[in-house]
Amino acid sequence: MQHLTTNRINIDEFIAQYGDNDHYELIDGELVDMEPTGLHEQVAALISRKLNVEIDRQNLPYFIPHRCLIQPLGSLSAFRPDVVILNENTLSNEPLWTREPVITLGKTIKLVVEVVSTNWQNDYARKYEDYEFLKIPEYWIVDYLGIGGKYYIGTPKQPTVTICQLVNNEYQKTLLRQGDVLESSLFPHLELSCNQLFSFGD
Repeated sequence: MQHLTTNRINIDEFIAQYGDNDHYELIDGELVDMEPTGLHEQVAALISRKLNVEIDRQNLPYFIPHRCLIQPLGSLSAFRPDVVILNENTLSNEPLWTREPVITLGKTIKLVVEVVSTNWQNDYARKYEDYEFLKIPEYWIVDYLGIGGKYYIGTPKQPTVTICQLVNNEYQKTLLRQGDVLESSLFPHLELSCNQLFSFGD
């Protein structure tokens, strides 16, 4: 991850210049190069595929966009999640959606997934706080390489999936490791194991 700007840019400037570029997001007015790897993209693709199966199985009014920004209103940040599930029924309330794939309201988002890379501090701290503030029901932090800080994944460091579920407007965290199966309140029949996700880091 690289912070590329010394001068802050605003949301409108970011969307105009970088809205279509999947490699950049904005955090507190600073342009950030996300530097995704091929393995990172494979992990995100597997998660998307499994979640799409569940959306179809339950015939839910949800979808996973190919490109989407989460821009908390009033902030200087625009996050580009690795996977996000949106509720089609609430898109009409989104002020920017008809012009740009930008989500500003937490109630539109059912689940968001961040696959950890070199920017792990943002996933575990900054995005965690903002996603919780937006009251997004589920947030997954998929640390398939086990590179997050010891405070977040424990000692010894190892590949970990952190499932954050909103309870009384606060995230309750469950840490999953090798041999565990992901449990989602949104998709109770999801068939996805940590072993499948961690295999990309072997």
